[in-house]
Amino acid sequence: MLQSSHRSSRHAISLAVLVLLSACGGASDGVTDITPVSVAPSAPADQGAPDTAPVPAVAAFVDTAASNQRGDARYATLPTNAGVRVLGGFLDVWKPLTEIVDADASAPAVDGFPAVVKSTWTGVPNDGTNGGTIVNATVHNANIDYVVKATTGRTAEQGVMAYLDDRRNKGYSVTEGMGPLTTAWRSASRATTTINGVPADATTVKYDDGGNNNGVGGDANADFGKVVDFVNSMGGNGSTEPAKRFYKYARPYRWSSAVAVLPQLVPAKSPTPVSDGGFPSGHAAEATRNAVGMAYVLPERYQELVGRGLELGESRILAGMHSPMDVIGGRVQAQAVAAANIIAANATTRAAAVSQAHTTLMKLTNTTAATFPAYAVSGTAPNDHFADYATSRANYIRRLTYGLPQIGATNAPAVVPKGAEVLLETRLPYLSDAQRRVVLKTTAIASGYPVLDDPEGWGRLNLFAAADGYGSFTGNVVVNMDAGKGGFNAVDRWRNDIAGSGKLVKQGSGTLKLGGKNSWTGGTQVEGGVLEALSGTAFGNGDVYVAAGATLASSAPTALTLGGNYAQLDKSTLDITLGADNAGTLNVKGTATLAGGTLRLKFAGGFKPSVGASYQVMTAGARKGVFTGVTVDGYKASLQYSGTGVSVHIDG
Repeated sequence: MLQSSHRSSRHAISLAVLVLLSACGGASDGVTDITPVSVAPSAPADQGAPDTAPVPAVAAFVDTAASNQRGDARYATLPTNAGVRVLGGFLDVWKPLTEIVDADASAPAVDGFPAVVKSTWTGVPNDGTNGGTIVNATVHNANIDYVVKATTGRTAEQGVMAYLDDRRNKGYSVTEGMGPLTTAWRSASRATTTINGVPADATTVKYDDGGNNNGVGGDANADFGKVVDFVNSMGGNGSTEPAKRFYKYARPYRWSSAVAVLPQLVPAKSPTPVSDGGFPSGHAAEATRNAVGMAYVLPERYQELVGRGLELGESRILAGMHSPMDVIGGRVQAQAVAAANIIAANATTRAAAVSQAHTTLMKLTNTTAATFPAYAVSGTAPNDHFADYATSRANYIRRLTYGLPQIGATNAPAVVPKGAEVLLETRLPYLSDAQRRVVLKTTAIASGYPVLDDPEGWGRLNLFAAADGYGSFTGNVVVNMDAGKGGFNAVDRWRNDIAGSGKLVKQGSGTLKLGGKNSWTGGTQVEGGVLEALSGTAFGNGDVYVAAGATLASSAPTALTLGGNYAQLDKSTLDITLGADNAGTLNVKGTATLAGGTLRLKFAGGFKPSVGASYQVMTAGARKGVFTGVTVDGYKASLQYSGTGVSVHIDG
């Protein structure tokens, strides 16, 4: 990297630039003013208090998780059982024979609560008995029809996954979401399975995995026991049985003979339908609980792991064992259960598990704190089938609703459950709890889908999107990242399309990269560290202001468009990675004011500049002021100015 030949004398600078302008044909508008700006412009106007996501004024799952029990008369109804209550929206689709936890279940009277008597529900729909009432036939029919189409169109590959996800322990299966870290995780946790393939015929089916699910915990595993214990703890108060025995909704193959259950799993059908309800799916719930626990201690694979949890749920549909509503219910309940258990683990236990996971996995993969994040996402297909971000995102969104029809208002404001912010604690460690709640609020899915409009908000959470940061800015959104803490505190990337009228203020020494189709209007203020553009609309439609000591970077694959004005103060840096077709350059719609600062130019892979050529790096409606200097990797260079832009001349 070589410093430009600018002189300390303002007069010398003017002469040098005028000569360059003459040699290169001058500015297109004939303007050659390179007078430094004496007074820097002001930062974008403050937009007021940031958005909030107040805790809903309803009973909180995280406070009442221990009520998710069966065989106890105190917790036999929707109001008294948290695991049943969080899925209460299912009553808009299906009304069970009795609204009590009583399918093949009884309990004595206690503390003034009446005894629970076994229901007469048989578990078989359409058998001539009063087995319950379909409240919304459109949703119910779509739910069962989805399974018919999925199972009759099932591919051989889907059949293999459906079998393995049915028979193997769920924790072991979820580790497939770790991509390049799968082998290291299984080695460290000592997780095992005895289900390694699909039998040729049903007579040789092995119905029980003799492995150890999540591995060996406690002191018996000095290097990884705390991690295994933490993941195991996600199952606390997590049974789906109370909800199954309350809602009394049959499995899809009992609703329709057109459902093609995977042949190797036909012998696994329960002979006792009354104790084998379909809603919610226990497999899907357990997979999601494990996935959330693993994602918490290994946030470098956050989206891939929560995606694997939902994928295992879909395997239950492809197997013919569950319907979309079943696996949706399992996911919703499991997210609430996982949050409750993470909170119960306390901060010290959580931190110890996170630390042990990283220390051991870095040792096994021969990586460091600096190289581990990149290694964690370095996998490629087919070994890492979550390697393609766009595909993983699309699959996650699809599996949130399975395209079931909306039956309620589609524009209701999102609410965020009490304690849900803990689910993002390690993925967005530089945000406050209040900010994480707003992230969950601004990335929630639309309202109106069956089951998902629970009063607390668990159903509308989109953890995949939340891991990509805010979905909208309101007021002043201050992001302060401390690079000294490492991990995501040092470098992070947000890929959501951020809207809103708010203003982003980037503080601290860390680097935040933005890659969405962003449209927020309140402006961008970079006060510390690096704010980097990965897309051509990364900084929205407002003004952009770079304070002393801060860096604005652009490595966008196209020109970076700034919708308002641009201001750069002295002792700041504009860092451009130039590529073909003006990639990385700045296109300022308003006025670009350069009150000093450094321009640093790098070149994208495959792009090689020519000595003697000039490259325009900034265009603007108008340009005022000059940079203090320019540095170009591997070359000597000087600056050229026009009334509407800046170019870099490669001197040698």
